[in-house]
Amino acid sequence: MSDVVLETQGLAKRFDGVVAAENVTVSVTEGERVGIIGANGAGKTTFVNMVTGYLKPEQGRIIYRGKDITARQPRDITRLGIRRSFQIPQLFPGLTVLENLLIARTITLSPSLGAWHELRTGENVAAIEEILGRYSLEDYRDHVVATLAQGVRKLLDIAMTTVGDPALVLLDEPTSGISMDEKFTIMDIIMGALDTIRTTVLFIEHDMEVVEQYAPRVIAFYDGRIIADAPTAEALGDADVRQYVIGRELHRTE
Repeated sequence: MSDVVLETQGLAKRFDGVVAAENVTVSVTEGERVGIIGANGAGKTTFVNMVTGYLKPEQGRIIYRGKDITARQPRDITRLGIRRSFQIPQLFPGLTVLENLLIARTITLSPSLGAWHELRTGENVAAIEEILGRYSLEDYRDHVVATLAQGVRKLLDIAMTTVGDPALVLLDEPTSGISMDEKFTIMDIIMGALDTIRTTVLFIEHDMEVVEQYAPRVIAFYDGRIIADAPTAEALGDADVRQYVIGRELHRTE
């Protein structure tokens, strides 16, 4: 049996009395691909924010590879090997693709941010060239980010997220803002890149076609609670999931 990478135990969080998370208990093993679904406000991003340290649960524990990280700050959690992307790419628009990745690598791998660090070292550039290839970004190496299409920006954002080969990555809507024609191509590149570094992946997604194709397991949220955690076909066929998340029918052609 694979090792447990992430375990959450009874997480709870409220905002001004509104329940954002209630008894959220999850276990994820090494190498899994897990889709996280739910309507807006269901608790998906709250869950990701708690795991990555941006929010602290009022109750419960977060365990990463056997260590309690509940009280850790985001930067500490990042250095342990947990990374996340955001729905809107977090990029430096006036810099090139290469420069963005060099900054991400230096920040991620430097023991301290209190001193100057040289970016364009031979080691750094060589490592970035490998990442560019992994995410099919070689042709955009010297392009300024502000000139890039949304799909390329998404790839760059996730490439920056995975600098240093993290053990666990949480992606917030990786296909958001991407055209229907591009979504599978982009996801193929992302998942292929993450397979290369054997990273465990949890991704929030509203597109059920993407969920079906790339997530063998689904966790469904509603009103701060998990209403299903099962293999994808079983989860998407669950009565509560159909009522509260995807409607009576999946948004796809049979």
